Amino acid sequence: MSDMSGMDMDSMPGMDMAHGTHAAKRVVSSAPAALALPPGPADPAAYLAKLEAMPVTGMDMADNRAYGKVLINQLEATRADIGSGQAWDASASYGTDFNKLAIRSEGDRAGGRVEAASLEALWSHAYATFWDSVVGVRHDFGIGPGRDWAAFGVQGVAPYWFNLEATGYVAAGGRTAARFKAEYELLVTQHLVLQPELESNLYGRADPAWRLGSGLSDASLGLRLRYEIRREFAPYIGVVWQRVFGGTADFRRAENKSVFDRQLVAGVRIGF
Repeated sequence: MSDMSGMDMDSMPGMDMAHGTHAAKRVVSSAPAALALPPGPADPAAYLAKLEAMPVTGMDMADNRAYGKVLINQLEATRADIGSGQAWDASASYGTDFNKLAIRSEGDRAGGRVEAASLEALWSHAYATFWDSVVGVRHDFGIGPGRDWAAFGVQGVAPYWFNLEATGYVAAGGRTAARFKAEYELLVTQHLVLQPELESNLYGRADPAWRLGSGLSDASLGLRLRYEIRREFAPYIGVVWQRVFGGTADFRRAENKSVFDRQLVAGVRIGF
């Protein structure tokens, strides 16, 4: 340290301790012009409007585009104590996430003829997250005379991912009916899915032509295990328990038929 005596710190380049502020200003002023920030737009509002109007390929965030889909949820052969048959449950829709036309159909065949089936055309409107209201018409056909109904109800996904449908019907002559359906999908593996399903039908008055009583007419519980070869194609096997009640059960007993039926089913689920 004694050797550093007499050193003039002010005379050393970059070591101007007495005039540090002025030295810093000289360094900043000598910075290259390339580091200077570009000037902003003269009219920021017009600049932002121009950016918003520019097309961005592949980044279309529109959430109201029309699309269509078809789901054949069940297309199956059935085997019961009273004989064999076929059944189906299918739906299709076209429209946006908020408004769409929906077609639903389900029914069963036995002995080479349609026993009971329905076809519905509904207008579906989203009124809440995961929930749609539906309104439209339904036509019944099969062993009885054709019946036409006005239909209204709700469908959607309840907490814990239960798919629900609740639909009411009104027909000429003061006839009323209601249908409730619930199903759930349990993933056993990435390809193996267990699907329980519950369905029930109620009628406001008896309909002897269709061998239906008033009140709770029937209920069914199905349990199907499918293997998704692809998401759009999945064969399955399962078992379905069916029970009729009240006046409908009386019609069955009068024909010497059982009020309870258990079916083994095998079919395929198709979607596109």
